[in-house]
Amino acid sequence: MNQFISANINACIGCKTCEVACVLSHNEELTTLESAHFNARLKVTITKEVTVPVMCRQCDDAACVAACPNGALIEQDNCVKIIQNKCIGCKTCVLACPYGAIEIKMREVPVIINGYQFGVKYKAEIMKCDLCSNNASGPACVHACPTKALSFTKTNKLEEIQERVN
Repeated sequence: MNQFISANINACIGCKTCEVACVLSHNEELTTLESAHFNARLKVTITKEVTVPVMCRQCDDAACVAACPNGALIEQDNCVKIIQNKCIGCKTCVLACPYGAIEIKMREVPVIINGYQFGVKYKAEIMKCDLCSNNASGPACVHACPTKALSFTKTNKLEEIQERVN
């Protein structure tokens, strides 16, 4: 079973601290929270009835992985991982995700010819929760949540629960 983050809708206050923590966790050189660089991999949804962050559920047999024609999404190390350089921006994964947890963003990339920059081109990038795989302490959103509305369920915890059920 894959690891994932779950949210307690009764504890979430919609402060969006999780979004900020996510952006900061994925932008080591970020010096300002400009909207152009604010690419959170989760989105806090606020309605009259509920406030909750929506993020990748790290599905087993994920529909987004099966739908991707280029292999830009793979299941590895108990989660759904991204291989950015394979993304062609077709948005098939966006359509396949039943949770609406994937976005495709276009990023400017400089065009370099013989060491000189000749403008920019645009490169598609998948934006979805990756469980902060680059962060040794785990998902930044979980650590940052002031109400502890988010929790990280690891594979060993899932196996313990499954053993108790069986």
